[in-house]
Amino acid sequence: MIQITIDANLRDQAGKGVARKLRRDGKIPAILYGSKIEPVKLSINEHDFNRVLFKTKGEQIIYTLNLDTDGQEKDERLALVKEMQRHPVNDRVYHIDFYAISVDEKIKIEIPVKPVGKAKGVEVNAGVLELIQRTVTISCLPLAVPKEIEVDISELDIGDALHVKDLTAPEGVEFIDAPDTTLLTIVGAAAPAVEEEEEIEEEEEAVEAEEAQSEE
Repeated sequence: MIQITIDANLRDQAGKGVARKLRRDGKIPAILYGSKIEPVKLSINEHDFNRVLFKTKGEQIIYTLNLDTDGQEKDERLALVKEMQRHPVNDRVYHIDFYAISVDEKIKIEIPVKPVGKAKGVEVNAGVLELIQRTVTISCLPLAVPKEIEVDISELDIGDALHVKDLTAPEGVEFIDAPDTTLLTIVGAAAPAVEEEEEIEEEEEAVEAEEAQSEE
């Protein structure tokens, strides 16, 4: 898991008008909350945050929020992004919810499951890989969070499925999802619909009729 430090400014005011002004000034409204702290209203430099997102390309990040304390003692808080709201049209980050964490306390977090290899049921028997669930929920210390869980699917044939219980947990990681939760399955290729088969037969009959007429 990547650790990145980013500056955060404390703010007293809230509301739509304040949020609009922050965005005009190139800042993202944010809030920091957690089970052991009172919520803290923040703003983050939009350019700096977007640069972090581009650099990390979807990896899990532990943020060290360097809170502006007006020259007082340095205040740093560890946090994860719990929710990130984006504008529905331009995809601009509009609000960030940070969740405060501690390096010595376990957290629950979703991470991607990455299928590796080409399933026998797809390569040999013309089946289809059907993804049911792309992530799993794990519990571990923040610094032990893996980027993803890789799993070899090369031996899966048509009718086979991969469940949470089939995954190997890295050291210090515990799966929270039920063991029988299905992550993916290999299904047979869909047969042509009855209507499509009838249309093909009708077209073939029409061609045969035209050929018969031409022979006469």
